[in-house]
Amino acid sequence: MNLFRKGIWQYGVFMLMGLAVSCVTEFQPDRVSIPVSLIVEGQITDRPGPYSVKLTRTADYSYTSLNLLETGAIVTISDNLGNQEVLKEQSPGGTYITATNGIQGIAGRSYKVTIKTKAGKEYESDAEVLQAAPPIMKLYYEYTVEPSGVSFAKRQGWNVYLDTKDPEAPGNYYKWDWQHYEFTSVCSQRELKDGSLTGLGCCSNCWNITRCYTCVSLNSDVNINGQAISRQFIMRVPYKSQSRYYLEVQQQAISKGAYEFWKSVKGLVNNTGGLFDAAPSTVQGNLHCVNDPTTLVYGFFGATGLSEQYINVDRSTGQGVPDTDPIVTVPQPSACVVCENSLYRTPNKPRWWQF
Repeated sequence: MNLFRKGIWQYGVFMLMGLAVSCVTEFQPDRVSIPVSLIVEGQITDRPGPYSVKLTRTADYSYTSLNLLETGAIVTISDNLGNQEVLKEQSPGGTYITATNGIQGIAGRSYKVTIKTKAGKEYESDAEVLQAAPPIMKLYYEYTVEPSGVSFAKRQGWNVYLDTKDPEAPGNYYKWDWQHYEFTSVCSQRELKDGSLTGLGCCSNCWNITRCYTCVSLNSDVNINGQAISRQFIMRVPYKSQSRYYLEVQQQAISKGAYEFWKSVKGLVNNTGGLFDAAPSTVQGNLHCVNDPTTLVYGFFGATGLSEQYINVDRSTGQGVPDTDPIVTVPQPSACVVCENSLYRTPNKPRWWQF
């Protein structure tokens, strides 16, 4: 490119940049309307309840999109022997739970959920046979340093793995979940103008709960029937402290239908929007509308066998200063905040808590 042509090209670029800056109009995308549909989330297990079923409705997809709570429904869990329980709706609504001493899943029985909404529509899940989960044979961790450009503290961590033994009979499918509990003395916090954090203490013992809501860990015995499942990756413990990291791991025996459902969910979660990524699609669940087969309904109701174990990860082997979270100061004396039992916090001592 000679200097003249280069000069013309640069001039054109500057002109286009000027037009782009002077003619900017905020883009407001149209809302994408989709049929208002019911979303069902829930399961029954072979561990004592209570169990919950959450009902929401889809809303228009836009930057203000949300799912609307489905209130006032009649939700019933039943088995193939005629046992059943009507769930109680919780405040503020949309979540329905069984009684503490209510129905409990038993391996070998099949379970389903039926739903009747305020509008009179009736929904039902396919019957799911509950299979017992094999025990977790070993839960262990390994210290590693990831090769990346972030700080050394952030590159350090402990990978947690699991070993188990698949039963001899074919047709076994697995899903793994985990929960981290950490004792907290602060139940409310806010940021000050200088960027520091202040808060109020808890009125009782309290634990923060950490989960990964976008992590879907699955496996099946298609290629390893009757053999050991070794080094199944569960999660990575961050180097945010040198204290022990308390972790509960849940091994779930799920049906083939549940496996295919969560496999589809995993595909959507891992879709990065690249050129060759599959387009978003409807994830097929196991529910249908009884009085109108054309009505769409999303989600899955499962019957799940559980095997659970815990581990305390020793982080004292970390090197250097941990990547700590900001410190929250609590004025003394101060009022306290009730530690409410929720998905993110609990006043109930974790089952295997020892420190």
